[in-house]
Amino acid sequence: MARIPLLLALLLAVSAAAAAAQVGGNRGHGPLVGGWSPITDVGDPHIQELGGWAVERHASLSSDGLRFRRVTSGEQQVVSGMNYRLVVSASDPAGATASYVAVVYEQSWTNTRQLTSFKPAAAH
Repeated sequence: MARIPLLLALLLAVSAAAAAAQVGGNRGHGPLVGGWSPITDVGDPHIQELGGWAVERHASLSSDGLRFRRVTSGEQQVVSGMNYRLVVSASDPAGATASYVAVVYEQSWTNTRQLTSFKPAAAH
């Protein structure tokens, strides 16, 4: 009979330790599900292609003539697929270059890609 309270106490201690590990974060061991993490290599061809696609998609919806130059920085978020928040450099028809923040949702196994947001980047 004394074993049941001891077993319950051990189970509670293990559960508390597991919960504390989740709250404490992933300590640099891969992307944190639900959290944004920096894209370390924005020169990666897939990231550059995503940025180009985002500017092209925005330009087709807004008819503002923006042309993609490059992705300068970004973050990614693991969801049921991946969200990318990309800072892209784009030029207008007059050749003036500005930075924009594009949010792209991608789910590779269903060939889904959506531009969820495209806005001028905040000036720093």
